[in-house]
Amino acid sequence: MIIPAKRCYYLLVLATAIALVLASFVEVKFSILTVLLFDFIIFSLTWVDGQQVKARQVSVSRHPLNKLSLARDNPVTISIQVANQRSNLIIKDGYPLVFQATPSILEISLESNSNQELHYTIHPGSRGEFQWGDIQVRQLGKWGLAWYDWKVPASQKVAVYPDLMGLRSLSLRLTLENTGTMRSHRRLSQGTEFSELREYTIGDDTRLIDWKATARRSRPVVRVLESEREQTLIILLDRGRLMTAQVQGLKRFDWGLNSTLFLALAGLNRGDRVGVGVFDREVVTWISPERGQHQLTKIIENLTILQPTLLEPDYFGAITKLLNQQTRRALVVIITDIIDITASAELLGAMERLNSRYLAFCVTLRDPQIDLIAHTSTQTVDELYQRAVALDLLSQRQIALAKLQQKSILILDAPANQISEELVNQYLNIKAKNLL
Repeated sequence: MIIPAKRCYYLLVLATAIALVLASFVEVKFSILTVLLFDFIIFSLTWVDGQQVKARQVSVSRHPLNKLSLARDNPVTISIQVANQRSNLIIKDGYPLVFQATPSILEISLESNSNQELHYTIHPGSRGEFQWGDIQVRQLGKWGLAWYDWKVPASQKVAVYPDLMGLRSLSLRLTLENTGTMRSHRRLSQGTEFSELREYTIGDDTRLIDWKATARRSRPVVRVLESEREQTLIILLDRGRLMTAQVQGLKRFDWGLNSTLFLALAGLNRGDRVGVGVFDREVVTWISPERGQHQLTKIIENLTILQPTLLEPDYFGAITKLLNQQTRRALVVIITDIIDITASAELLGAMERLNSRYLAFCVTLRDPQIDLIAHTSTQTVDELYQRAVALDLLSQRQIALAKLQQKSILILDAPANQISEELVNQYLNIKAKNLL
């Protein structure tokens, strides 16, 4: 499709102005004919300019889109190849309108016989499979009179997964911590399993000296211990009513799902058997504990399709399912939310029952907006009321969490958008202290 450019409109305005000037010297009929002649010439040149572009279109393509990460700026690359003329382009990719794109429209000027890659980021706000449309391209003609507008076929379906980019960063971090350089900074007293022997250095615990190895080498040698491997980690993720609430632009369940995957990755990286259950009124998904990186792929594929529901969670039902499936002692992490001691009475009772056999760990996802309101100074009556409500919510929450701590249950209460990293750190600390 040919679309007149600004230069075309400027010339039309100029032709009209000339006609108005001529109207004061010649007959009106002659001036009108002059305007029509000028307009015909300008539109003809515009059409020819557009046809020239049509015959010499640039090549535009989108790099294949892989799995996108939820709530992350995912890069998208557009490749452009220009043949034998300088080109000005406006490009709009057919990304789903429910996503945020930065920038939403790409503009570029290219010299002849050149290649260029343009980049923009897409920010998905929900998981699922989305239809990506064609690429809309506008190319300016050689004379600057017309844009030629066309579409590049590039339709495809793209899946939005949980925070895969964050998982890759965490995997790199855990790998670095397992290297010799990082291990040299670990405290030797951590763990109970033998890892390696190394020469004694000033500050090492003398109780860890291996006297037989010292005698053989004629110099002090110490044992390096690490956390016990091949333990069992079970993650129970609540997808009930409280997990449907929006927190920082995402459902609380999405934050919980991200933290589940982060924790599963950390457990598998440390050699533990990891299992996952997702529940509301019943356990809707159960993945038995296994080791190996294939387990993480299995967890991601099974959990990505799940969405939260408006049902009240059955904590006792989920734990009964666990008791029947898992007989060995394990670290059991329940990821949920909590309101007060009355509304969360079932959770408190279920965690107490869980703690009789396993090491129970309750993780709750707090709304950072409530923290902000509670700790912001007020100036109006409405702000004062909001702050009072926020402080009361936090107070009731702390009372319920304190009840869990009295039962020797581990707890982590953190803002939903920060929970993943804090949960991994807590897990690594549990492993280092051999609490399981």
